[in-house]
Amino acid sequence: MATVLDTVRAFFAPPLTFVVENETPADVVAREMLLDRAMGADRRKKSSEKIRRGRVPAEGLAFVARDAAGHVIGTVRLWNVEAGVDNNGRPVDALLLGPLAVDGAHEGKGVGSGLMRAAIAAAKARDHGAILLVGDAPYYRRFGFFAEKTQHLVMPGPFARERFLALELKSGWLDEAVGMVVGSGRKLSRTGRRQRD
Repeated sequence: MATVLDTVRAFFAPPLTFVVENETPADVVAREMLLDRAMGADRRKKSSEKIRRGRVPAEGLAFVARDAAGHVIGTVRLWNVEAGVDNNGRPVDALLLGPLAVDGAHEGKGVGSGLMRAAIAAAKARDHGAILLVGDAPYYRRFGFFAEKTQHLVMPGPFARERFLALELKSGWLDEAVGMVVGSGRKLSRTGRRQRD
């Protein structure tokens, strides 16, 4: 039924008036302003933000949506994390998605969906095993994210268990994952240059 509804919506929807592209350094200010408007001043206090703080997004996995005039109207990034450990105590590599945000004037136009599809496809193309996120389960379910695969994982600080979701890009990737999700990606140095851990 959902496929039929998506097809009907696509038939009657106006043509796409945005493009999804890789984020560039020139997009950072517009991106931060968009996030402030869309998510409010408390956005930096979330558990996901603790994991991302001081790090740069996963290689090639930061995207923006632009309107016809080239303005940033949406953003999503993926971050390298360790999703706990497996039965042998080895870290389970994964990605953490977020934040996903769309300018209020462009909500309901498929911008968020376009960003999600681009991010998932790029993560799969780069051979990643799973994507985690904290977000609205009914919205993210359409992209294959469910809470079942995160039941043995925890986020640093307070988080809503029912909003902690995962999508396996490789079947069974998170089957043995247990423990704390921690950042594992490249760190942003004090001079602003990227570096490896």
